[in-house]
Amino acid sequence: MDGSNATPWGPPGGLDQGSGGFWGLQGGPDSGSGWGPQEIQTSSSGWGSLDNSGSERDFNCNSGCGLPGGQDHGSGWGPSDSTTDAKSSGITHPLFFSLDYQHVQVPFEITLWIMLASLAKIGFHLYSKLPSVVPESCLLIFVGLIMGGIIYGLNDKSPPIMDSDIFFLYLLPPIVLDAGYFMPSRPFFENIGTILLYAVVGTLWNVLGIGLSLYGICQVEYFSLRDVSLLHNLWFGTLIAAVDPVAVLSVFAEMHVNEKLHILVFGESLLNDAVIVVLYKLFQSFNEMSSITTVDILAGMGKFFVVGIGGVFIGLLFGMVAAFTTRFTKAIRVIEPLFVFLYSYLSYLTAEMSHLSGIVA
Repeated sequence: MDGSNATPWGPPGGLDQGSGGFWGLQGGPDSGSGWGPQEIQTSSSGWGSLDNSGSERDFNCNSGCGLPGGQDHGSGWGPSDSTTDAKSSGITHPLFFSLDYQHVQVPFEITLWIMLASLAKIGFHLYSKLPSVVPESCLLIFVGLIMGGIIYGLNDKSPPIMDSDIFFLYLLPPIVLDAGYFMPSRPFFENIGTILLYAVVGTLWNVLGIGLSLYGICQVEYFSLRDVSLLHNLWFGTLIAAVDPVAVLSVFAEMHVNEKLHILVFGESLLNDAVIVVLYKLFQSFNEMSSITTVDILAGMGKFFVVGIGGVFIGLLFGMVAAFTTRFTKAIRVIEPLFVFLYSYLSYLTAEMSHLSGIVA
C-alpha cells in the first residue's frame, strides 16, 4: 500500500478519519499506513494525529489507549491484564480488604501505649518479686524506652511529639484526679498544716536554694557561665524541685508504714506539683519581660497566693455542684462516674482558663 495515500484507521464511531483519528499499533512494518511503530507521549485527548502529509505525528496518550502494557480506562481496548484508573473513568471497584493507617494513626498509637502500660503493670504484679527489687515507676520508664526505641527503629516519618499543652490539658488532669479521689480525706485534713509547711515553704526553700547556689557557681570565672542569669537559675530550680515520690509511696504501701507518715509524703507530693507549676509559670512570665522591677516581684508573690487560693475556691464550687447533681442520680447510677470525671475536668479547665491552679482545683 502506498504510504502517501494511506488513510489511518479508526474504531467504528471514533473520531473523523481525516482529522487524525488513528489506531497506533507497535511493531507494524509500514510507517506510512498508520500501523507503524509510534512515539508515545502524554496528551489529554488520548488519540494520536497525523500531519498533512499523512505521516504520523508523535502519538499522544494519557491513558495508555489500549497499547500493550498500557492501562485500560474503560474503552474496552486495553490488554486483558490492564488496570482501571478510577479517577479518569469514574468507575470504582469494591475492595474486599484495605488498610488506612494514617486515618487512625494518632488514636491507635495512643491506645496501644496505654494498653502496653496496662499489660506491663499486670505483668509486674504477676511476678511479685520484680517490683520488690525495682520500683514500678522505673519499670514503666523501661517499657517507655523500649517503645521509643521501636518507634525510632521503624523510622516513622511523623513520630509522636509531646508538648506542654498535651501534658497539661490531657495527661495531668487524670493523674491528679486519681491522686485526689483515692486520697484518705480525714488524715489529710487533720495534718493539713504540716502538709502545707512541707509543700509551700519547703518547695520555696528548695527552689531558692538550688537557684541561688547554681547562680553562685555560675559566677566562678573558671566555669565560663557568667552569661546565665539568676532568673534562668531559679527557673531551672523549679524543674529540679518538682520531685514526685511515686516510688517512695509504692514502697510505703507495700511496707504498710505509719498512716501519718504516708499522708504527709502523699499530701506534700500532691500540693508540691501545684506550687511548682505556679512558680514555673511565674518565672516564665518574668523571662518574657524586658525588665523586672520591685513592683513586678511583689505582684508575682501576690499572684502566687491568689493562684493557690483561687484554685481552692474553683474546686469547692464544682465540688458542691457535683454533690447537688448526684442527688438526682439514684435511679441512673451508671452516669455517676461520668459526672465525677466531667466536673473534675471542668474544674481543672476553668482554673487554667482563669490562670489559677488547676491541680489544686
